[in-house]
Amino acid sequence: MTRRQASARRPLALAYCALVVAAWPGPGHAETLRLTIENMAFADALASARVGDTIEWSNLDIVAHTVTARDGSFDIVILPGKTGRTVLRKAGKATFYCRYHSSMAGKIDIRPD
Repeated sequence: MTRRQASARRPLALAYCALVVAAWPGPGHAETLRLTIENMAFADALASARVGDTIEWSNLDIVAHTVTARDGSFDIVILPGKTGRTVLRKAGKATFYCRYHSSMAGKIDIRPD
């Protein structure tokens, strides 16, 4: 194979590698869990997930809420009718609450990948 033939194949090989890497699900096949805030409560106050999963909260109330982890690992302000997201980075129990409404609380059991 000549140098010219080799360099002509290089972009195709790089494109194939990029496609494989982009499509590779990676360890654990992370998921997105969709949770709801409604009627001044976390509708899914007890949830289970894995490290690497994304949690997406939808605020169906007419007031803003926060989803604030007691360990400081996430603190999300979610306006009415909007969503907020976080990626879970460590295993354990993540307890959370709303800074604006102290009666709102919940927990996520986060399993290792």
